[in-house]
Amino acid sequence: MKRATLAYIRAIDAMNYRIGRVAMYLLFVLIGVLLWSIFMRAMSYSFEGFIPAGWTIEIAKFLLVAYFIVGGPYSMQLGANVRMDLFYGGWSPKQKAWMDAITILFLAFYLGVVLNGAASSLAYALGAHYKLGAWEFFGMLIGSFFTGGFDAAAEHLGRFEATRTWKLPLWPIKLTIALGVILMLLQASSEFLKDLLRIRGEKI
Repeated sequence: MKRATLAYIRAIDAMNYRIGRVAMYLLFVLIGVLLWSIFMRAMSYSFEGFIPAGWTIEIAKFLLVAYFIVGGPYSMQLGANVRMDLFYGGWSPKQKAWMDAITILFLAFYLGVVLNGAASSLAYALGAHYKLGAWEFFGMLIGSFFTGGFDAAAEHLGRFEATRTWKLPLWPIKLTIALGVILMLLQASSEFLKDLLRIRGEKI
């Protein structure tokens, strides 16, 4: 049982570590997009015919959200999240493990609520504007894909939700948010198992 638990912890930690390390570089992409926006705006002031790249601001928002949500599990793994250290710092490792195990259950509940909202928002972005629950919609979509391929799944998609100004599709960033919350839940389960092992005095 312990071997299976440790294997699960290592697998989740390794996955979120790699994803988190890749997500770190989104910050440099974000800087590049904003620099391009500044350059195009300066050119529009200097020369006629140059149009400011307004879409860059919307892309920058998407990148910032992706950087934040996908990097969350990596931050949790490193213990870089903010804590109220009024009493916590003076506790023993076992006391800290007890407190972390209890509070992570509240986090898991919160993430479950967020995931439900993210799934509903993603379903709407994919064109599920009819009265159908998000999970029913995705079940129908996945079932259609496995029985009839991409064409059958595409029949259930409606008009994609897009931004108001530059009409950029919103489903990629909403999908990223949903996947980020799932990764956060997986990391939370890994941290919970680590706390249980610490409570029992096991070495991780």
